[in-house]
Amino acid sequence: MNDTFSHIPVMHDTVLQLLQPAAGESVLDVTVGLGGHSASFSDAIGSSGKLIVLDADKSNLDRALSKLSNHPAPVAFHQINFLHMGELSLPSVDIIFADLGLSSPHIDDPARGFTFRAEGPLDLRYDQSSGRNAMQWIEEADEEDLAQAFRSYGELYKEARRLASVLAGKRFETTTMLRDAVEKAFGFRAKQILPQVFQALRIAVNDELLAVEALLNVGSSLLNPGGRMGILSYHSLEDRLVKHAFRALTAPKKNPVTGKISREADFELVTKKALVPSDGEIAANQRSRSAKFRVIKRKS
Repeated sequence: MNDTFSHIPVMHDTVLQLLQPAAGESVLDVTVGLGGHSASFSDAIGSSGKLIVLDADKSNLDRALSKLSNHPAPVAFHQINFLHMGELSLPSVDIIFADLGLSSPHIDDPARGFTFRAEGPLDLRYDQSSGRNAMQWIEEADEEDLAQAFRSYGELYKEARRLASVLAGKRFETTTMLRDAVEKAFGFRAKQILPQVFQALRIAVNDELLAVEALLNVGSSLLNPGGRMGILSYHSLEDRLVKHAFRALTAPKKNPVTGKISREADFELVTKKALVPSDGEIAANQRSRSAKFRVIKRKS
């Protein structure tokens, strides 16, 4: 299958350097996308390793599996949002990886509805076979739910209430219909507001923050001794969840009375702070510009 979309794996070399996949290891990629990172994992772990991949988007999964068929590691796959990874009987693994960014087809294909820069159905679902799309979500949400989503997921604090009053109960069948409504309400300021509006809707429709919490809770329990978990995030809401969870997992337990350590932490930080792409990578791949990468390791 030919991939018609340009795809450059974000922070590719950094991911490999820090996660250090080795021959015979097992890797769980919960957001396989177009398979860029997983192809390199496969090459590193070889035919004696095992690769498990998840993706909510069937089209992406099909493309990834076609790509991975040319690489050595055997592949087990599941079409599922990693929000529900706890429902799978997943084995313990040596590496867990998540790239929380949009894949190229989501952005480049107007039919997916992820961008206000081109006309398409107002969908924004990763899995178009289930759940409410963004048009339905807006139409069915009350004004308070909309305002809360724009505040919490779009970080639109001053504009949330007005946005909600403009959009509540209305039916926006296309991305441009929604864009026009925001532009009419906010004039020249709409240019700055629209990216956050679409971010908020995407997070709400796909339960993205709940999915990150599920990954952090379930994923940490699946790591073998010496296992590594790395997460690429792209906005402060995701990165904050990852940062706080990693800190909690790597903090020793202390006696509340004496303050002395009663139990050492099971994990250690591999990245003391989030790593970001180099200027050269950003120049080559603008979609990497907001990426942050954090890694923890289960102690042996």
